[in-house]
Amino acid sequence: MGILGSLTKGALAKKVIDEGRKPENQRKIKNAISSLRGGKSSGKSSGKVGGRGGRTAPRRGTRG
Repeated sequence: MGILGSLTKGALAKKVIDEGRKPENQRKIKNAISSLRGGKSSGKSSGKVGGRGGRTAPRRGTRG
């Protein structure tokens, strides 16, 4: 599975990540997770989905 296998895995991973970033798919993912957890949260409490904002710890290697 040398180079061809690595390329195939990389392309598949990129496709999964790209599809997961689409808002309609994020909604489906959230609904699936909430149903697996027993429906404790509907996912409608905040309109924000994912993201990397709101870091609490400072990043490594930055000054300040």
